[in-house]
Amino acid sequence: MAELRSCKAPGPYPVVSVLSAPAEPVRQRLPGVYREGKMPLQEPDQAEDCFKMDELPPITPKRPDPVEIRGFRHYPGWLSPKEQAAMLEDLRALVARAPLFSPMTPYGKPMRVRMTSAGRFGWYSDRRGYRYIEHHPSGSDWPPIPASVLAIWRAVSGSARDPDCCLVNFYAEDAKMGLHQDRDEADFTQPVVSISLGDDGLFRIGNETRGGKTQSLWLRSGDVLVMGGSARLLYHGIDRIAPGTSPLMPKGGRINLTLRVVT
Repeated sequence: MAELRSCKAPGPYPVVSVLSAPAEPVRQRLPGVYREGKMPLQEPDQAEDCFKMDELPPITPKRPDPVEIRGFRHYPGWLSPKEQAAMLEDLRALVARAPLFSPMTPYGKPMRVRMTSAGRFGWYSDRRGYRYIEHHPSGSDWPPIPASVLAIWRAVSGSARDPDCCLVNFYAEDAKMGLHQDRDEADFTQPVVSISLGDDGLFRIGNETRGGKTQSLWLRSGDVLVMGGSARLLYHGIDRIAPGTSPLMPKGGRINLTLRVVT
């Protein structure tokens, strides 16, 4: 009988290879794997071809179903840790072209959140009010919205249009954002999509007017939130950050990306 040994191939299944020609036909039956005359043994190079990884179809990660809260659609854990890290690298390149800055409120107070933007427009605030501008405060053009970010908009927004602006907010551990409405856009039928990266943020949802009961939820790294329909003009904000709750950024903090159709 021929000398047999196991030839390790990529994949979970061992491949048996004949290394010397047999004097007699192989008669041994291997239940469930080999049947004489039905499944001849393959040479090692042929077997390896069957398991070439670059020929396997790509694996599409299963995305979570949304949880609705006051009309907001919350997709917890939409981005895997690997996807979060890749998006963070995209944002580092974005910030290198359009550095973070601290805007002033119309009341003359600096915001606690540092920000920048990407896309056709960037969001801005000073004593003249809240508005969108076509250039970074330095005078340079806003960089394009990263493809990794646009992919999320296209997957969850339900809009036929791409966003004009991706607002990038960076929250240090002591930063917060008071209750406010997103109403500087021309068409309120277009949704707002939010992506969270880094430390957890306590997100508060209010009503269409100030006052009344509110509801809160923690937004964690990789979460996606869609604000549209009846929820489009609800007041909302970030009460606080939970430091040390995500390993994504070694120095901590939270990044929120807000995608909007402006015109």
